[in-house]
Amino acid sequence: MLVYPSGVDVSSSALRFLAARLREHCRALGIRWRRLNAGRQALLTLAHLRNGQPYAQLAAGFGIGTTTAYRYITEAVNLLAAPAPTLTEAMRAASTKAYVILDGTLLPIDRIAADRPFYSGKHKKHGMNVQVIADPKGRLMWASPALAGAVHDVRAAREHGIIEALAEAGITCWADKGYQGAGGTVRLPYRGRWDSLSAGQQAVNRSHAKIRALVEQAIATLKSWRLLRKLRCSTTRITSLVQAALVLQLVATG
Repeated sequence: MLVYPSGVDVSSSALRFLAARLREHCRALGIRWRRLNAGRQALLTLAHLRNGQPYAQLAAGFGIGTTTAYRYITEAVNLLAAPAPTLTEAMRAASTKAYVILDGTLLPIDRIAADRPFYSGKHKKHGMNVQVIADPKGRLMWASPALAGAVHDVRAAREHGIIEALAEAGITCWADKGYQGAGGTVRLPYRGRWDSLSAGQQAVNRSHAKIRALVEQAIATLKSWRLLRKLRCSTTRITSLVQAALVLQLVATG
């Protein structure tokens, strides 16, 4: 296998944060030596998440075995995912904002036609449904655990308790037509064909679309971790990967 140097466009604060957590973890376990020190293990993990490179390629580049690379990355991802904000914590942060924006995104996975629970009719592909909450500036605040792609957005929001939490906290939330019937404090655009809407309803929908469009920035931020653009791992690991990416993004943005 050919090995070449490559860059990773990740902030140094993310690297320092993960390396510090790995050092604490090793001290707690009494581990004195490893093939990679905490800094190199952190870099290995960030390269995997950011670039989506296979374990074999990363292992060759870092001079370790493929099994060791898998073990080091899995360990680091779990450490990263642990401090991810809960929905309760996200609601506490959201209470200081004028409003929040809610949307769902599909993380594509490598599955066959027989895996119907993972098939999204909306996106016409297999994947996992992740709910995202953004602030009024389009910054990522929270990402949900992953559900099978066949789950619709409004059902996913209910299963995670998002709608109820927003209502209890009295937080105004903007969302698209996929959340029809959500109720509570969730604001939706008017339904119907554009030419069938009144001038006032059209104006409301235009304003609504401008506000809601900012959530796309948060989703793009999450998917800047390229591993999430095409997942080939077990679906049981996807939530940890999403939460790890969320924590790294929150660290990078301060």
